[in-house]
Amino acid sequence: MKTTNGLARLCATIAVLLLLAPAVQAGVIVHGTRVIYPAQRQEVIVRLENRGSRPALVQTWLDSGNRQSRPATAQAPFSVSPPIFRIEPYQQQALRLRYSGDPVPTDRESLYWLNVLEVPPRAADAEKNNQIELSFRTRLRVFLRPPTLPYPAASAAARLKWKLISHEQGFALQVTNPTPYHLSLASVDLLNAGQRFSKAPNQTATDSLLLPAGDVKQFVLPLLRNRPGGAAKVEFTTITDFGARVRHSADLDAQVR
Repeated sequence: MKTTNGLARLCATIAVLLLLAPAVQAGVIVHGTRVIYPAQRQEVIVRLENRGSRPALVQTWLDSGNRQSRPATAQAPFSVSPPIFRIEPYQQQALRLRYSGDPVPTDRESLYWLNVLEVPPRAADAEKNNQIELSFRTRLRVFLRPPTLPYPAASAAARLKWKLISHEQGFALQVTNPTPYHLSLASVDLLNAGQRFSKAPNQTATDSLLLPAGDVKQFVLPLLRNRPGGAAKVEFTTITDFGARVRHSADLDAQVR
């Protein structure tokens, strides 16, 4: 019983400290939402900016998809310079990404991740004022793009194949990406008889759902109870190389049960 009461008091204390702590947000931001790296380029520049009122220590590295990666263990055919630096308030810093030339597929894009870890300096009175100092890590997709792909990335979205299939929760939209490009989908909807049915929430933990080259994914439509007629269409939004959102409309392929 004493252990239970002690745990309850500890939880209550932590809750109070969180309530007393001021809102904290990252001061260092990355210009852009993704990095396109043409494989024939010698380097690509990524710009950071410290919009906070205090200097920050920043560490950068690339990995091949492991969210738990650290600079000492991460594996990717890239180098980034500088790997660690201090950035003053309201100042900018250029990161130089360089592809090592290691063999990668030449018939499709390869995906890597740029990590930007911001460690704010600890304020002298942080403990006294119950402030919680947090580190912030940003992860950006880096698309390594071979120069020999058969058509531009802007035409890839129109080549997606959509199909309505039965699902244990009712129905789902199945999409096949036959292109050599990784596509980022910001939204997926089915339009039928004046109604809009959206994919189930919480299917992605990032700003957009990644549809890799050659991949197949399913989007559950939990509110769709009856199979739609032949006039149903798919509306979806893709994110371009420059971070813009583009709306598309597509017909359904033959439906399956």
